[in-house]
Amino acid sequence: MTVDIITMGCSKNLVDSQQLGRMFRERGVQVRFDPEDVKADVAVVNTCGFIGDAKEESINMILELCQAKADGRIGTLCVMGCLSERYRKELTEEIPEVDRLYGKFDWNRLAEDIAPDVKPCCLPAEADAIPVGGAYIKISEGCDRKCAYCAIPIITGRHKSRPMEDILAEVEHLASKGVKEFQVIAQELTFYGVDLYGRQRIAELIERMAHIPGVEWIRLHYAYPNQFPRDLLRVIRENENVCNYLDIALQHISDNILMRMRRHVTRQETLDLLKLMREEVPGLCLRTTLMVGFPGETEEDFAQLVDFVREARFDRMGAFAYSEEEGTYAAEHYTDDVPGEIKQARLDKLMRVQQRISTEIGQKKVGLRLKTMIDRLEGDYYIGRTEYDSPEVDGEVLIPASENLQPGTFYDILITDADEFDLYGTSAKQA
Repeated sequence: MTVDIITMGCSKNLVDSQQLGRMFRERGVQVRFDPEDVKADVAVVNTCGFIGDAKEESINMILELCQAKADGRIGTLCVMGCLSERYRKELTEEIPEVDRLYGKFDWNRLAEDIAPDVKPCCLPAEADAIPVGGAYIKISEGCDRKCAYCAIPIITGRHKSRPMEDILAEVEHLASKGVKEFQVIAQELTFYGVDLYGRQRIAELIERMAHIPGVEWIRLHYAYPNQFPRDLLRVIRENENVCNYLDIALQHISDNILMRMRRHVTRQETLDLLKLMREEVPGLCLRTTLMVGFPGETEEDFAQLVDFVREARFDRMGAFAYSEEEGTYAAEHYTDDVPGEIKQARLDKLMRVQQRISTEIGQKKVGLRLKTMIDRLEGDYYIGRTEYDSPEVDGEVLIPASENLQPGTFYDILITDADEFDLYGTSAKQA
């Protein structure tokens, strides 16, 4: 038997796909993670249901695989994840070609349903379907924040932390197998531990993780600005293997919009937090996500956002236009009153501003030697990442194939050029 697993959406879904792959492999099933070449006995789509565009991408992938099934290129078609958790009834009725539907929390039955003959091993998931040497570690599920626009609490429920000892055991196991890089992820990273231990314990978790032999890089994703645990900054600063990198979604800077979004943080509190972060961790790489076109966003609100991006000079920034999600506070209490063409124009302008900033930041790295993880050989270049580059979402380092490097290995790379997205390097020395 062969199984193709296709992952849509964020890296939190990738963790579930990895674990599902492990369950199948323990049953003697060959597993692949190539969405460009799906041709297995069983195809599994791990869907995203966060925003309109993500839902549309997941639906389109399901429909493509329905056609592949009709053409005989795949056999059984399974769907799992956020979209099917939220819209299971609708998917069952509207896409009957799907053989099996699972949600966000019952997908662990999938391998047993498809390949019931062998009992699976309960060891933590190995690192595959990700860059060589790296693994994603999900430390919690769900979110208690209930921002006005966000459907995540509707889909995943309240915040639920994994026990610290379970997480550390998983990291120890993976490190013993040679995994060197760990992406620590959660819907709300900084809230870790409140439900289990009565207080935020993210700093303690990361510090203990940093002391595990073999762990060379730890990178943190999806912090929240309200009630940010400031002792985490000390952990980043004092532990060399905790990357100088933090992904913190800010969404907006206008007090008007932040209040309407129910973010429980003000413009000044945001500015003070960014100042503190950069003082406490010199050279910290900050990634953020911003939203344009939220209901009630005026030209003045948007102008504040543009000025904020110019002044804050984020190393990495993503942005998206607001889309109304049923069941959210915004959908029930606000009118989606910013026209689509204005949303797109604002999004385009914001990204143009950030592209100039990204280019300038990249150019300042020219002439430096940076520790770089080599992920793969692609055409004429090895593709690598520095500690400031998270897989899939950030830029990469391109090194000529003539350097003869080993994927999954760290090298010190001399940066020779940069563009708005990527760095170029040469003269590799093994780190």
